[in-house]
Amino acid sequence: MFVRVLVFAGIVAAAATQVPSLLTMQTATDESPTPAIGTASAERQQVSTVSLPHGSMLLPAGAGGHYQGDFKINGRPVQGMIDTGATYVAINESTARRLGISGSELDYRYTTQTANGTSKVALVKLDRLEIGTIRVRDVDAVVAKDGALSTTLIGMSFLKKLNSYGVENGSLRLTQ
Repeated sequence: MFVRVLVFAGIVAAAATQVPSLLTMQTATDESPTPAIGTASAERQQVSTVSLPHGSMLLPAGAGGHYQGDFKINGRPVQGMIDTGATYVAINESTARRLGISGSELDYRYTTQTANGTSKVALVKLDRLEIGTIRVRDVDAVVAKDGALSTTLIGMSFLKKLNSYGVENGSLRLTQ
């Protein structure tokens, strides 16, 4: 029930200038707003993370100003972009399959309207999400069709489980 009442806030203002379109979803049975997901592809450059004392990470901003890193979701490596405007972690169905989430587990109950047409999304719970020495369990996530989402977005369902996160000297510090 908790997941149903959460709402994606959208892409952060800085990211919004880089994102050509946003998705807005509404449940087929509920008029209340539900998650929105960015569709732009993330910068594919390798951004090195800086390990700090146990439970802290420093992510330098990429060329476009985005904070990206090498995460592990359910023990498998995933390149992700931090999105403080997203309520959930958002992954596409190809990534979900690679993480061991089968199509039969996905309940595409939400309809998403994009500039490219209609798409369905499902809500899931990730066993764990890690970056460096930071490890978070039971993270809510959204699975979108491959055509609707081209990159993994690390949203507030992960960030709110940290003690703190913030920008300092052009890098994003995550502290568990």
